[in-house]
Amino acid sequence: MNRRNFIRGTVASSCLLAFGIRPESVYAAADFVKITILHTNDVHSRIDPFPLDDGKFPGRGGAAPRAALIKRIRQEEANVLLLDAGDLFQGTPYFNYYGGELEMKLMSKMGYDAGTMGNHEFDNGLEGFNKQLPHANFPFLTSNYDFSDTILNGKTKDYHIFKKDGLKIGVFGLGIELAGIANKEQYGETRYLDPLKKALEMEHILKMEHKCDLVICLSHLGYDYNTIKISDKVIAKNTHYIDLIIGGHTHTFLEAPESVKNLNRNETLINQVGYAGVNLGRLDFVFERDRGGKRAYSSATEEINSYFKF
Repeated sequence: MNRRNFIRGTVASSCLLAFGIRPESVYAAADFVKITILHTNDVHSRIDPFPLDDGKFPGRGGAAPRAALIKRIRQEEANVLLLDAGDLFQGTPYFNYYGGELEMKLMSKMGYDAGTMGNHEFDNGLEGFNKQLPHANFPFLTSNYDFSDTILNGKTKDYHIFKKDGLKIGVFGLGIELAGIANKEQYGETRYLDPLKKALEMEHILKMEHKCDLVICLSHLGYDYNTIKISDKVIAKNTHYIDLIIGGHTHTFLEAPESVKNLNRNETLINQVGYAGVNLGRLDFVFERDRGGKRAYSSATEEINSYFKF
């Protein structure tokens, strides 16, 4: 067992014991359900691994190694969701040449369940993004971009509910304000809506109306700022029911999810795994059915290396 798996296993065991759950019983008993959340952010068209002589990430990243790692985890786990927090476009010549087609096709082949839009999804304008949407067999979730007067009207969703082994996982998306970081010509008549207000609306719909067992926000707002600019930490502190924020935009490498107390004084987790697809985030939630959905979690950051093969 490598160090990462050892840490993940011991953290999971500690969480389960805190709930009075014997870890060895979790995967055998029908009273328990394990949900595995895998996630990426800010992959930025990194289709190939970094070269072996790269100064920062030698041999890291790449679509094929990521696909191999995801496939292995799916073979090991029964209930997996694969999510992306935006900026899949821009960063290598693949985007300049194919305009995002390759990124969409590869994510579809990997079986992504949902993604949100980062600011670089607007680099070729609304028309450019719209042109690539048919290559994605997963929904883009963004609740605070109003596309009513644009070509994208009706082509994204505020939220989506996934059902896994009797549980409901509600996922919604939040995007960063485009004014100032993108040209008006790129986002056109897109209207930016207050992300905190939309977060409060979405969490209420998912938790109170749809009775979701887990509420996840895919955010491209950024992890934290030294200004009043809204961030993942601001969203976490000022909402009630979000269990997990999967973040992007700031290219933040978190060694482990940050735990923030929300307005209900419960735990909201924030996670982000850098950029360029060098890492795959992973969180495993274990639900105990007969104790009101009480849960434990463990986390790991899986390094993506070029030695993984299809």
